[in-house]
Amino acid sequence: MLSKRIIPCLDVRNGRVVKGIKFQGLSDVADPAELAAYYSDCGADELVFYDITASAEGRRLFADVLRKTASHVFIPLTVGGGIHTLDDFDFALKCGADKVSVNSGAIRDPSLIGQAARRYGNQCVVLSVDVKRVNGAFRVFAKGGREDAGLNAISWISRCVADGAGEVVVNSIDTDGVRQGFDLEMLQAVCSAVSVPVVASGGAGCTEDFVKLFQAVPGVDAGLAASVFHFGTVRLTELKAEMKKAGIPARI
Repeated sequence: MLSKRIIPCLDVRNGRVVKGIKFQGLSDVADPAELAAYYSDCGADELVFYDITASAEGRRLFADVLRKTASHVFIPLTVGGGIHTLDDFDFALKCGADKVSVNSGAIRDPSLIGQAARRYGNQCVVLSVDVKRVNGAFRVFAKGGREDAGLNAISWISRCVADGAGEVVVNSIDTDGVRQGFDLEMLQAVCSAVSVPVVASGGAGCTEDFVKLFQAVPGVDAGLAASVFHFGTVRLTELKAEMKKAGIPARI
């Protein structure tokens, strides 16, 4: 069995890592390059860098911040924010990304997934989906969780994977920053619908939440979190040790 990945997430606004609750109330955390270097040294399997206001502000990624961050890490780096065209994919890759995450750009132009997969390979294309329950149904939200995209989440994810997305990051808005555990019901629904790697995001509050995630939804390939890592609530070395103790394969 492949090792389960642990992925710290850097949500970046105006060149700084920030964190909020349910995508609201953002507060300053750290310099992204310094934090990235710390996680790389501490055993993170991958890193995710999101320029969280790029799409809403209609601009490209902050190139200087991304290049500096990429130069500090020696593990796979996924980059997202403001990805709307193939040129944006190319720009992110040239700035140091190993994989490119697309969210609002794919909603705006669903053909982007297939175009990018054909040019760069499926393994480079990561579909990031912000999902929230609306009247009991899983719905896709755009622009940093501020706008209902009018799409059923499971159908949308299935379509994008069929078009060539090689990985899916499922961001649960309902559990984001609340620290009461991952959205297991939502994640199980996604894993049952697709065969590509699924990354769980939103809700981690302690080490046990990651253990429970991988035990309850074995189809999940990775757990992604931000604040519990940023503020030292969960330490990567201790988390990996607990995963191994629970029989969950982890790279130590």
